[in-house]
Amino acid sequence: MGYKVAVVGATGNVGREMLNILAERQFPVDEIVALASRRSLGTECSFGDTTLTTKDLDTFDFTGWDIALFAIGSDATKKYAPKAAATGCVVIDNSSLYRYDPDVPLVVPECNPEAVDNYAKKNIIANPNCSTAQMVVALKPLHDRAKIKRVVVSTYQSVSGSGKDAMDELWDQTKGKYVPGQEKEPKVYPKQIAFNVIPHIDVFMEDGSTKEEWKMVAETKKIVDPAIKVTATCVRVPVFVGHSESVNIEFEEFLDEDEARDILRQAPGILVVDKREDGGYVTPVECVGDFATFISRIRQDSTIENGINLWCVSDNLRKGAALNAVQIAETLGKRVLKKG
Repeated sequence: MGYKVAVVGATGNVGREMLNILAERQFPVDEIVALASRRSLGTECSFGDTTLTTKDLDTFDFTGWDIALFAIGSDATKKYAPKAAATGCVVIDNSSLYRYDPDVPLVVPECNPEAVDNYAKKNIIANPNCSTAQMVVALKPLHDRAKIKRVVVSTYQSVSGSGKDAMDELWDQTKGKYVPGQEKEPKVYPKQIAFNVIPHIDVFMEDGSTKEEWKMVAETKKIVDPAIKVTATCVRVPVFVGHSESVNIEFEEFLDEDEARDILRQAPGILVVDKREDGGYVTPVECVGDFATFISRIRQDSTIENGINLWCVSDNLRKGAALNAVQIAETLGKRVLKKG
């Protein structure tokens, strides 16, 4: 016996990935429905060898459905998630709306699978921000060994994190550099993204940080340990899919780089590719379509007493969003719902 699963926002980048990953991982589905707004009504989506036709989210009754994977913005989630949760359907939400709610677990299954047990207060489980998700997968096993004091992270985030319009903008601006008359002014981003980098993701806050940077701080504390200090600089780069991060970690006690490498090799969800030679590391292009978080460039930081540097790369549409949501559903099924 399997689950009745609804994918909300099924026509977007993340929603389509959710359907793909549910099929790829053979999630035990008895029945599945693709939901979208009325403007996308009737759009076809693939689920394995099956073609689904989207139904209207506004009129859909979630009664009797087990799990709803939400891949819509915070405003729409605020309207529809409580309605779904009130029927007994467990909502796994990819937006930022519930991440910081103390009554809603924020889960990365490789790090804190036990947190799903606390879903029942609101019948909602939150998916973390894409940049946080891949980083904490690397931090948690190292923290368990040597206790992390402080993290300094700089991100190199792909345009797919901003949606399809952003991907189109990068493509159009790139073409415009080579084809006279096809130059495109920025609309999604405040400055040109093609052949450029933009140190600005989400809105600016009073202290000068951006909301994306604040998310990495708050979410790392909630998922791994509230005592960890985190400072982040988040940068948008002209890459279509795949987020990269340069991570500097300071520990309470000494951790040798070779031991850190061994710990990460054995950790769930991680693949270590770390050869000190040309090409002996992973780049965003190589991680697209993969489930893993890739770790490279592991090395001692000699400028502090107990420091390690590493390079972290992952497909943001997968581990940063859709894959993590499906993994939460799998964890919920094993620990709580116990069907399939």
